[in-house]
Amino acid sequence: MSKFRIEKDLLGERQIPNDAYYGIQTKRAIENFALGTKHVNMSLIQAILLVKMACAKANMEVGILEESKAKAILDACDELLKKNYDNQFVTDALQGGAGTSTNMNVNEVVANLALEKLGRQKGEYEFLHPLNDVNMSQSTNDVYPTALRIAAIYKIRKLADELAELQESLQEKEEEFSGVLKLGRTQLMDALPMMLGQEFGAYARAVSRDRWRIYKVEERLRQINLGGTAIGTGMNASQKYIYLVTDAIQSITGLGLARSEYPIDTTQNMDVFVEVSGFLKSAAVNLIKISNDLRLLASGPRGGLGEINLPDMQAGSTIMPGKVNPVIAEMMGMVSMKVIANDTAITMAASGGQLELNAFAPLIAESLLESLDVLTGAVSIFREKCVEGITANKERALEHLENSTALVTALVHHIGYDRAAEIAKEALQSGKTIVALVREHSLLGEEELTGILNPNQITNPGIPGR
Repeated sequence: MSKFRIEKDLLGERQIPNDAYYGIQTKRAIENFALGTKHVNMSLIQAILLVKMACAKANMEVGILEESKAKAILDACDELLKKNYDNQFVTDALQGGAGTSTNMNVNEVVANLALEKLGRQKGEYEFLHPLNDVNMSQSTNDVYPTALRIAAIYKIRKLADELAELQESLQEKEEEFSGVLKLGRTQLMDALPMMLGQEFGAYARAVSRDRWRIYKVEERLRQINLGGTAIGTGMNASQKYIYLVTDAIQSITGLGLARSEYPIDTTQNMDVFVEVSGFLKSAAVNLIKISNDLRLLASGPRGGLGEINLPDMQAGSTIMPGKVNPVIAEMMGMVSMKVIANDTAITMAASGGQLELNAFAPLIAESLLESLDVLTGAVSIFREKCVEGITANKERALEHLENSTALVTALVHHIGYDRAAEIAKEALQSGKTIVALVREHSLLGEEELTGILNPNQITNPGIPGR
C-alpha cells in the first residue's frame, strides 16, 4: 500500500502522507511559508475549531448541511479539542493570505477526521468536503478575526487574574515594610525620607491600573463579524444563518459575543487589536519600571544599595564564585520589552490594511497571542519567585538615610531654607550626619528635634500650619 495519497486542486496535484489529516492546501502552505520559525498559536487553532462547530450547527439548523455531515464535523472538532493533534496544524505563524492557510489547514484536518467517522478514507472529499461542508457559509475573513477575538478574550482573563495576584503580593509587601525607614531618591540622588512600604504601595497601584485596563478591554473584543463572509456583506450566508451562528458561538464559548453592528468595518479594520496591545504595553512599561527598581534596590549586595534582598535563584557566574544575579527581575524586564516590540509590530500590521481586508492579520494574531502568553507566564513567575520572597535590609536602609542630606528637608520649615542648605553642605564636607550637626550648632531643642525626625512625621508630614 502506498504511503501517500494524491490530492488535486486548480494548480495541480500533491502527494500527501496517508497518516496526515491535512490536505493539499496545507501542503502548499508548508512549501510556500517554510520559514522554520513557529507554527500558528494553538489557542488560535482551538478558537477556529470552536467557530467551525458553531457554523456546522447553524448550517444544520438552516437545513443546508446534512445532519450526518454536521454531526461528523462536530464530533471531529470535539476530538481535536480534547486530544493532541497538534502535529496536524503545521502552517507557519507568518503567512501571506490574511490567514487563509490556517483556515484551510483546520478545514482539511476537520474534514478528514470527519470522513473517518463516516467510515470513509482521508481525501474522499466527494463525501465531505473541506470547503463545501466544513467551510460552508464562511470565509477566512470572518472566521479568522472572530477566532482571534475568542482566543484573546480567554487569555486576557488569565492575565487579569495574574495581575490581580501580583497586586495583592505587592500590597502584602507594602504592609510588611510599612515600618522600614529608608532614603527616597529622585534622579538617583538623595531626596527625602520615606518608608519602604510606600515604594511597594506605589508599585501595587500601578499594577492595579493595568489589571483594571486589561480586564475591561475584553469588552472591546466582543463584537464579531462571523456571518459577514469575505468582506462583511454576508454574501453566501443567509440572514437566518447569521443570527443562528452568533447564538451558537455564544453558547459554545460561554462568552458574551455579539454580532457586529457593521461587519464591513469589523472585517477590514484591526484597530481593536492595537487598543488591546496598547494596554499590554502599558502594563509592560510598569513592569519594567518595577523590575528595574527591585534590581537597583537589591544591588550589591555590598557594593550597591542593598536595601532589599531578592530571593537567590541560581548561580550568577561561570567565573565569579558566590555571585548571584537578579535573574527573575531580569526575565520580567525582557518579557516586557518583547511585549513592547510586539505592540510595534501590531501597530504596523494594523495600519497596513488596504480597502476591505488586512492581509497582515497573521502578524497581528501571532504578536498579540504571544504577548498575552509570555506576559501571563512572566507575571506569575515574577510574583512567585521574586516578589513574594523579598526581604528588607533595615539596617542598610537606615544607614543610607542617616548618612544622606535627606533629613535636612524636614528642618526647612523650622530653620529656613538657607540655613538648612548650609547644614547640608557642612554635612557633605565633614562626613557628619544632619542630626549631629543640628545638635552641635544647637539649632533646635532635643524634644523638638525628636518630634521632627519622628518617622511618621517625616514620611507623612501633612501641610505645615494645618
